[in-house]
Amino acid sequence: MHITLSGKRALVTGGNSGIGAGIVSALADAGARVAVNYVTHPEAAQELVRRVQAGKGEALAIQADVSDPAAVAGMFQQIDRAWGGIDILVNSAGIDGPRAPAWEADLAAWRKVIEVNLLGAFACAQQALRRMVPQAHGVIVNISSVHEEIAWSGYSAYTASKAGLGMMTKTLAQEAAPHGVRVLSVAPGAIKTPINQAVWSDPASLHDLLEKIPLNRLGEPDDIARMVVVLVSDAASYMTGRTVFVDGGMTDYPDFAHGG
Repeated sequence: MHITLSGKRALVTGGNSGIGAGIVSALADAGARVAVNYVTHPEAAQELVRRVQAGKGEALAIQADVSDPAAVAGMFQQIDRAWGGIDILVNSAGIDGPRAPAWEADLAAWRKVIEVNLLGAFACAQQALRRMVPQAHGVIVNISSVHEEIAWSGYSAYTASKAGLGMMTKTLAQEAAPHGVRVLSVAPGAIKTPINQAVWSDPASLHDLLEKIPLNRLGEPDDIARMVVVLVSDAASYMTGRTVFVDGGMTDYPDFAHGG
């Protein structure tokens, strides 16, 4: 089966690094025009745009903090001016925040995680839906986490934001389905990116992590990106309102392989 996204207009938030950058490249390779959202490191966003263009694709970089609804509105207006609308939104921007047990957590830091991961995804989805619903087509994919389902001590804001993202995905899908718009979520497991290099570059930490993954390897950004391409394509036209876990089996709780 050959998947093409030729003519589709896409936005990937947090698209200049890690999983987001992998998704940008995969969407572009499938023929989509891709807007690369970033907050910091504009040079990384511009380099990604150059790579897409070198491959005869079309891309642009847009700076916007997704936790700022006014900045989000401005970002979508830029896409309107450039391409006349949007067909695909991938909400990939996210932070995990500082590690702390709940009784020691800084409320400002806790709130920031929610503002980026949950409010930011909603603000982008709202703007996308305002365009997709009238045109009666479009796909939104939220990048969640295995911690939508698995608790993670010290990161209550992150887990709360991802659990909220899962239910938000279902609700927006329910609202948008009668208008021909699909909303899905992808939940990565342990993916090898610069943000978690301290874990996978340390042999002891890596060994501990691999014991949590039945497939016994870290995921790569391409593992997530390929799934996103399938979900936003017509190959998944009968899918909406669900989280797809791409985690090497982490949510299968491998410790129980030896008995309960």
